[in-house]
Amino acid sequence: MTMPEDRRSRPPQPHDRDAAERLLARFGACSEEARRFAADPGGAALLAALGGNSPYLSDVALREPAVLLDAAAGRGPDAALAAALGALRAADPVNGRDAVANALRLAKRRVALVAAVADVGGLWPLGKVTGALSDLADAAIGLACAHLLGAAVRRGELRAWFDGGGPGRCEGALRGSGLAVLGMGKLGARELNYSSDVDLLLLYDPDAATYHSDRAGACYVRIARELVRLLEERTAEGYVFRTDLRLRPDPAATPLAVSLGAAVSYYESVGQNWERAAMIKARPVAGDLALGEHFLREIRPFIWRRHLDFAAIADIHSIKRQIHAHKAARGAGEVAAVAGHDVKLGRGGIREIEFTTQVLQLIWGGRDPALREPTTLGALRALTAAGRLEAGAASALSDAYVFLRDLEHRLQMVADRQTHRLPEDGAGLARIAAFMGFDGAEAFGAALLGHFERVQAAYAGLFEDAPALSGAAAAEVRDAGGNLVFTGAEDDPDTIATLRRMGFRDPGSVGAMIRSWHHGRPRATRSQRARELLTELMPALLAAFARQMNPDAALVRFGTMLDRLPAGVQVLSLFYRNPALLDRVAGILGAAPALADHLARNPAALDGLLAGAGPNGPDPAAALRALVADARHLDEALEAARRIVTERRFEIDAAALEGALDADAAGGMRADLADAAVESLLPWVEADFAKRFGTVPGGALAVVAMGKLGGREMLPASDLDLVLVYDHDPEATASEGGRRSLAPSEYFIRLAPQVVAALTAPGAEGRLWEVDMRLRPSGNKGPVAVGVAAFERYHREEAWTWERMALTRARVIAGPPALRRRIAGALAAAVARPADAALADAASMRARMLRDLPPEGAWDVKAMPGGLVEVEFIAQALQVRHGTAAPGVLSPTTRDALARLGAAGLLPEGEAAALVAADRLWREVIGLIRLTAGRARDATLPAPAAAALLRIAGPLLDPPPVDLPGLRAQMHNTARTVRAIFERRVGALPSGAEGEQR
Repeated sequence: MTMPEDRRSRPPQPHDRDAAERLLARFGACSEEARRFAADPGGAALLAALGGNSPYLSDVALREPAVLLDAAAGRGPDAALAAALGALRAADPVNGRDAVANALRLAKRRVALVAAVADVGGLWPLGKVTGALSDLADAAIGLACAHLLGAAVRRGELRAWFDGGGPGRCEGALRGSGLAVLGMGKLGARELNYSSDVDLLLLYDPDAATYHSDRAGACYVRIARELVRLLEERTAEGYVFRTDLRLRPDPAATPLAVSLGAAVSYYESVGQNWERAAMIKARPVAGDLALGEHFLREIRPFIWRRHLDFAAIADIHSIKRQIHAHKAARGAGEVAAVAGHDVKLGRGGIREIEFTTQVLQLIWGGRDPALREPTTLGALRALTAAGRLEAGAASALSDAYVFLRDLEHRLQMVADRQTHRLPEDGAGLARIAAFMGFDGAEAFGAALLGHFERVQAAYAGLFEDAPALSGAAAAEVRDAGGNLVFTGAEDDPDTIATLRRMGFRDPGSVGAMIRSWHHGRPRATRSQRARELLTELMPALLAAFARQMNPDAALVRFGTMLDRLPAGVQVLSLFYRNPALLDRVAGILGAAPALADHLARNPAALDGLLAGAGPNGPDPAAALRALVADARHLDEALEAARRIVTERRFEIDAAALEGALDADAAGGMRADLADAAVESLLPWVEADFAKRFGTVPGGALAVVAMGKLGGREMLPASDLDLVLVYDHDPEATASEGGRRSLAPSEYFIRLAPQVVAALTAPGAEGRLWEVDMRLRPSGNKGPVAVGVAAFERYHREEAWTWERMALTRARVIAGPPALRRRIAGALAAAVARPADAALADAASMRARMLRDLPPEGAWDVKAMPGGLVEVEFIAQALQVRHGTAAPGVLSPTTRDALARLGAAGLLPEGEAAALVAADRLWREVIGLIRLTAGRARDATLPAPAAAALLRIAGPLLDPPPVDLPGLRAQMHNTARTVRAIFERRVGALPSGAEGEQR
């Protein structure tokens, strides 16, 4: 045998060479095959590594030489593991207790040996080693539970509920048993270490299998007690696992097995942050697995909070400080002292890596299901991919985790002891260094200290180092007078003077409002911790608001937000941990009344600002799909969608206001969000409808997006232009399988309003969108849903030019693939149908719009002459006119269609570029006006709105305007250019239809 290179490139060396020689000699005497293996250089190296470092493994190797040979020189460790686990899973739980106990211990010994051979020999990576040990625990606990449940049946305490797989077999014996065993900690994450105990949570359903539900507790507690004894008891064959049941709810006051209802009630009412962290790794490992999954679904809102939870950092970090204090109390050395250091609980150790990972998961996992990864290494990768952990820090933590878990295994392999502490003597350290493959304790200590230091740096950077709030903010306060005192009953003259010099126009009112906060009048500041945080934040908070156009009004809006908070520590902690967030909030509260009102009504929207929206940020649509898919019923799916849409829409609008997203990117992200919501909710609505009315054979419903949604150009507050199209088996006469049957057409005409209601009905988080269905065939006079054949026929034979223009922006966004393809083909055919009168019809329609729907005020750049409508009309009319001859020009997005028309020579490229620039400018202006001024009718804008326009829309013009009149003048020039192109390419408007252009 040639032993492969160890994954750490440092094969273990024998520390005690005499012990190594003894194992070689004794193992070689076991059989002729063993002798050949011991004589082989690779086999001898493996045996020397085991014998020279681990008395325990030496003993197991001599007791199970065939298993070692099979793993190391025969079929390999995977086959040897499968054989050991297969024998355990095939054991009959009806056998007597001694037979079951022996089967468990034999499997433990063999799997431990296989894992050690594969680990020490470098044949398996860390994840496979811990996975094998976890698979052993699952199978062992499953057999033990089946045995104990069967005994309870024979005692008459439980009903005989199982009938599958032959009498007494594990799988059948566990389904429906009413007992669910959750693996917690490392077992739950499949990260079990070499000599680990198993953390278990035993739950039971009192009505599942007992004769009398009031006696269920006593029965399942007895099973729990016997399970611990069966796994822990030491016999001549050893033991299986040490077992810890202390992670159950309130372990000092609850029995060993807890009823499902009591556990759910506990976590929903008094569950602690550390229990949330523990539940990240929980998974059903034995018993009724479906019951365990049901429990985890029920407490999912407890684990994964809807909003960011920075207040949890201090709580969980306090546990870590207690662990460090506990270590110090036991006399462990300092971080720099390798001897005696606890690699799990000590500074820079495994627990610090796990805490770093779990706290970040708790903060962000409620918003991003992709972060709900139970394994530490997997979670680090997910956090990095989501941008929640810097790649360098994640790499350092991952490398340290693998190194420390390997070291933990070596410490435990020596004598099969659950220890995490390094030896304090030189000889002991030299043994571990050799077992880890180092040439002496000094080199080992240097490598170990390097990992400790990198872990400590990452942990301290995230959790222990308080952010500096007093730098620039304190300088601004100092420059303005330097006094901020709000604790008295009356105004402090120096404070009033400081506020005035900072820019507040009514410092007396500002001071009175802040004093009310410090006196605990809002609920948010009634706790001592909240007022302490407020005091520390005050210089930075006031400096941020003083930089706004109207600092007094912005601060009043902040006060409104505080007044609506049920508690303040969470939000104030958020600001304390993220000082830059104050500037962003102040900017929004000062510039955008609509966003400010939303923030005041929904302080949890702060999470979105911190999460960020941008081209490189998290995908809002992906999180929506994941959370809706994770729902348990329609109402929960709707609430999840409303929550995510409300949050993400705010994030996108805030990023657009700040200039982090341009109109193109923001419009696309809003459309992606709407696409995801419609696509995700449609199956839920259909399934709920089917409960009452069944399904139509071959029936399917699809959703077509039109307008700004179809063009992926959605603006703030855009509604959804939708058309619903259905199909079904032509032979179908009625729906089947429901409480009531409906004819196919009636079925879909009644299903369609349910879809619309799902999108428009208000909930706790507000409504998703307003929906406009006037673009369906025959408009408001037509049915709410139209059959696909009728849809095709209408657009082939009856559609008006304006309807065909509208179809240029249509996209199918939800429904079965086959129906989507058919509708997409119908759309393309309808747009491409010859239309010689398209341009004249478009010009006539534009003239009617200017006459009947004139612009509403000076800033209505959508409806004004030369505005956004005319840009879109040019693109749509030319696509309808030339789509037959040049189908390559078709695109639902206006700027893309214009670019294609230019590239095809159907529009001069200079004109195409001018129209694309105008389209971008008008959408930026409309979006910013909606966010900052609402429906602005006067030419004069509020100062924040004017500033936002100059900052974001101004650079789109050449040269960038320096003031609002300059911006208006250049917008006027752009509108004249658009009108001129419209009249050249579409047609001149009748006299009197031009409207007033200001």
